[in-house]
Amino acid sequence: MGESNKKQSKKNKSKKKSQPKNGQANGQSNGAVQPADEHPEYDVTFEEAVAVEEPVEQEPAQPEPVMSEQSKISEQDVSAESIVEAILFATDAPVPAAKIAQIVGSGTATDVKNHVEKLNAHYEKTGRAFRIEHIAKGYQMLTMSVYNTWLSKVLKLRAETKLTPAAMETLAIVAYKQPVLRVDIESIRGVACGEMVNRLREMNLVKIVGRAEEIGRPMLYGTTKTFLEVFGLGSLDDLPNADELVPPKQ
Repeated sequence: MGESNKKQSKKNKSKKKSQPKNGQANGQSNGAVQPADEHPEYDVTFEEAVAVEEPVEQEPAQPEPVMSEQSKISEQDVSAESIVEAILFATDAPVPAAKIAQIVGSGTATDVKNHVEKLNAHYEKTGRAFRIEHIAKGYQMLTMSVYNTWLSKVLKLRAETKLTPAAMETLAIVAYKQPVLRVDIESIRGVACGEMVNRLREMNLVKIVGRAEEIGRPMLYGTTKTFLEVFGLGSLDDLPNADELVPPKQ
């Protein structure tokens, strides 16, 4: 009994030693307040951890500017053969070989003939739709006859949109004055324009864009998208300044 009491007494003493002193359970030691640390195993604060974890937005890489073929080629890079090609591409009538050689500034008519043969061989090899033909004592760049089915549609469209001087004058008034009344067009031109306006509407160059707030609610006219396409304009803002237009020579 005596030995068991001694052992029990030792166990009680060891329990008392293992228990924290008063104030240590609340994080206090010798009256000093210790900062709370829920995760003592981490060496960084919560704010630092968030700052590290947040992905850093990077600006997208700017693509390198692409240089056009025209900006890459200088006059020193062109050959006599490419000059002959450019001349024939820019003309719509046969040009004699001697005239081409004169424009190139070097070589003879025979050299021009050799250049044409090389160009035609290149066109055939690469499957181009055109060739340089010798017609009317000169050379001209022409499309091949196999494409006539499609080219005839283009020519028909050109014929349909071909304008007389009177039609051009009426269309110019509509383009620069739109939305415009027919009576205002006739006042500027000095002649009746009803038939001409109708013709421009049939060609899909002019359309009705509304009605004026006047007696009888007359129709207002303006240009169409086809008008922009035919004249190669991006928008009506691309129209030349009317004050800068030069009247045609008589």
